[in-house]
Amino acid sequence: MKIAVLVSIGRHPVSGTARYSRNDAAALTMALSLAKTHGATLDVLHAGDPSNPALKEYLALGARSVEVLDVPATPELQGDAVAPLAIRLRGYDVVLTGTRAEGAFDTGMLPYRVACALDIPLVGAAVDLTLRDGCAEVRQFMPKGLRRRVEVQLPALIAVHPMANASPSYAYARLREGAIRPVGTQAGGQPAKPDDLVWTTRPATAKPVRLAAAEKRSGHARMLSATTTESRGGSVVIEGSSVEKAQVILAYLREHQLVDY
Repeated sequence: MKIAVLVSIGRHPVSGTARYSRNDAAALTMALSLAKTHGATLDVLHAGDPSNPALKEYLALGARSVEVLDVPATPELQGDAVAPLAIRLRGYDVVLTGTRAEGAFDTGMLPYRVACALDIPLVGAAVDLTLRDGCAEVRQFMPKGLRRRVEVQLPALIAVHPMANASPSYAYARLREGAIRPVGTQAGGQPAKPDDLVWTTRPATAKPVRLAAAEKRSGHARMLSATTTESRGGSVVIEGSSVEKAQVILAYLREHQLVDY
């Protein structure tokens, strides 16, 4: 059995520093467990710049080596990771990856495009995975804490949810022992045509939506409140720590169903 893990470059939520992606780290941890259980070969792949120092962190997370497909990404030669990845992933039984990268503008479409290019089924939002009899049994993350189990025939591509049952372990010694292996590609990019869609980036201008509790009073009560002054029964929290104040706000949001967690 052959297992492949696709990894990307993440970003620290506070400093913005490049690091390993938490989603892909969970996929790598699951793949390491599967490879150990089933005696499978495991390859870790990345399409991008082989000189990025964040790739070495995947070595510390357990990868013996990271194979980097050198995909250019310049305005004249638009790098597309799907074509070289599809060529490299031919013959693998299981391909694991995170649901999406952490670059803020990532679309999350790469797993779907790779699965389409390989003509294999895709299962998304996986939190647990077991392999048996040529099939993969996947437990999927569903909204509001629900879970469901699906079974898919191998080969298949599994996109791992950030809340997967995986706890990555970081070891500096493994970082020193592993290696980054750049590999040249010939299908990485195609010259941009004049009629190709050109992407532009600009600061987001959408204003935040103000949360408002749903009105549960009758129409007659609302009309009376327009002509009279009455108390809405709110509470002012002055004493207590910041954690206690945050708990009061969270309880209010949950009471009025403004959040679902």
